[in-house]
Amino acid sequence: MVQAGDTKVSDGNLANLITVVRILLAPLFFWLLVADDGQGGALRWIATALFVLAIATDGVDGHLARRRNLVTNVGILLDPIADKVLIGGALIALSVLGELPWWVTVLILVREVGITVFRFIALRDRVIPASRGGKLKTVIQSVAISVLLAPFPPSPTVSGWTPPCRGSSASESR
Repeated sequence: MVQAGDTKVSDGNLANLITVVRILLAPLFFWLLVADDGQGGALRWIATALFVLAIATDGVDGHLARRRNLVTNVGILLDPIADKVLIGGALIALSVLGELPWWVTVLILVREVGITVFRFIALRDRVIPASRGGKLKTVIQSVAISVLLAPFPPSPTVSGWTPPCRGSSASESR
């Protein structure tokens, strides 16, 4: 008799499906953000809401996978890729719009690409799940990006740099 947990979990399970949907939402989010062109209008609010929704489901798919014993190597691999696609897309779009210095985007993306390459090299032996530190870093980045995305009124910053959509011109932000 087959007991619960005795059979291999399908890679097409609900937790992995949620992760794939997160990846598929990234181009729509990116397009909405760039189409708003830094105006802080309805498209920007929709893009922000889509980012928050997509990045928040990161915890949902992980919790679901662990609680229902749906953890798969595919999920372990795809989940951080979904995070990187969403966060990377947000950083690139914010830099394209002149709202985030390119050096910040490049620095973060070089680190992320390096970690991803390391994971793929290590795949020959085993799948490496995200560490607690990596998960905390993703949460902090997600909150910071969400704040940058939301077109709130201008506020003073420590460095004096305010994103252009928040009230300063591109030349003032340099």
